[in-house]
Amino acid sequence: MVAVLLASFVVFLIPYVTPGDPVRKIIRSRVAGDAIDDSAVQALSAQLGLQDPLWTQYLRWLGRFASGDMGLSYTSRTPVADQVLPALWVTLSLVVMTLAVAALIAVILGIAAALNEGRAADKAITAVSQAFIAMPEYWLAPMLVLVFALELSVLPSAGWEGPTSAVLPVAVLALRPASHFTSAVREGMLDALGAEHVTAARGRGLSYFHTVRKHVIPNGLLPLTTLAAVWFAGLLGGSVIIEVIFAIPGMGRLLFDGVLNSDIPLAQGAVVVVVGLAVLLTTAADLVHGLLNPQVRLRHA
Repeated sequence: MVAVLLASFVVFLIPYVTPGDPVRKIIRSRVAGDAIDDSAVQALSAQLGLQDPLWTQYLRWLGRFASGDMGLSYTSRTPVADQVLPALWVTLSLVVMTLAVAALIAVILGIAAALNEGRAADKAITAVSQAFIAMPEYWLAPMLVLVFALELSVLPSAGWEGPTSAVLPVAVLALRPASHFTSAVREGMLDALGAEHVTAARGRGLSYFHTVRKHVIPNGLLPLTTLAAVWFAGLLGGSVIIEVIFAIPGMGRLLFDGVLNSDIPLAQGAVVVVVGLAVLLTTAADLVHGLLNPQVRLRHA
């Protein structure tokens, strides 16, 4: 909560630290034409209470924002909320698909690597994972567009009009989290394999397959919950490059357009919504991790 308030205060200060009179920017967003009467500036300044102390203005702005009033876009002259909500839905869909693909890859590869520790399969999976971590998205995305959209013509190069439109951006975005997830699953599995209760289960005559299935895999996948939530939060605002390259009308593209066009209300709305969701997700992930992790439950029992 503190992080959201700090972020919102920094965002609130944007009109005051950027060039230009914020009141004139607001008037320009509401009326056509470049000529602005000074009397209109003074009247709106008094109406908005801009003579009040800064903290009073911030609390008033925060109250309007909390009620859904994010202001008017300077560019489109429409409510920012009308642009943020559709963009948020697009980005959430993109992030969910990305993390689902990344988690599926990680579970398969991470379990395979852990069960073959030190062998060729483990070394190959580790090497490929590290290679994917080092592969920049801004390079991979154009390469995939060049091959699959331009050369082979099997996938669209841009847009967000159907399932096929998500294939290339999801593939690009999923590689890096899949690499981190694979390492986390591998380490979690190895820790679970060496746990005392697993050794005890084997000592009671439980087969290796059933021991892995019932005791190792559930505990080995626990790190994935927190890590996935952290990546979820990061991808909400970190998909700017991919959304711009593939012309996806999500939050990243919205934030990019707001900054590019000096559309302060649009940028403010995008940043606060992304930060708020990020904090909410990471907090929820910590709670879920605590509920699922038996060691945490025992410590608080």
